[in-house]
Amino acid sequence: MPLPIDIRLMNMAAASLVLVFVLLLVGGVAWWLLRHPAFAIQAITVQGEVTRNNAVTLRANVMPQLSGNFFTIDLNRTREAFEAVPWVRGAVVHRDFPNRLRAVLVEHEPMALWGDDGANKMVNQQSRVFEANVEDLDVETLPRLKGPDDQSAVVVQMYRDLVPLFEAMDMGIDRLELTPRGSWRVQTERGALLELGRGTEAEIAAQLKVFFSTLSQVTARYGRTPTALAGADLRHKDGYALRLRGVTTLEADGNKKP
Repeated sequence: MPLPIDIRLMNMAAASLVLVFVLLLVGGVAWWLLRHPAFAIQAITVQGEVTRNNAVTLRANVMPQLSGNFFTIDLNRTREAFEAVPWVRGAVVHRDFPNRLRAVLVEHEPMALWGDDGANKMVNQQSRVFEANVEDLDVETLPRLKGPDDQSAVVVQMYRDLVPLFEAMDMGIDRLELTPRGSWRVQTERGALLELGRGTEAEIAAQLKVFFSTLSQVTARYGRTPTALAGADLRHKDGYALRLRGVTTLEADGNKKP
């Protein structure tokens, strides 16, 4: 037989009271967890290959930006705070119960200085431009690359493609620039300045291979090696404007492509 309506209403009221009690209990426990000082962030453990940052630097840059406790802290904002620290390329942040954070950091590995002299900009192995104190590095060992920041990957790839060509001629690249007009300019470690004009990596590489063949012929004619190069302009279609150290006048055909 179905229960009388008054009994059903009493059962529903009792169930509602139980539900309200459970919700209040859960809310009270949650409030206690959110407010209890035992869950306030007490320390941050840093892992990873961190060589250019220390605990003092990280604490000064990150801690003022943190808010909340173990349960409420925003891990994405915490990660962004770590990644804003100089030299930090990436961060992954974890909670460690009951009141600690653990950050795994990856630092930038600079491959070159970037931009104008005196700028605290570098480009890393992933072709990403970043800012940090260049005095932390032995800058004499790094080349300088220059171009628009959003073209850093193009400049880095050009540098990597050209290095073997110059090394084969016993030359090193000290500077490589993508000019505002879209042309390329190289300065060697011995100070020779080469104007290369416009082109893709493959086009510039092919142009240099022809030029270096010509350079070897010209320098041999004057009893010198290609490292005697003082400067060259490869932007002319009918020949090269070529200068050698210690040679005041070059024969006309020495400036022509073979």
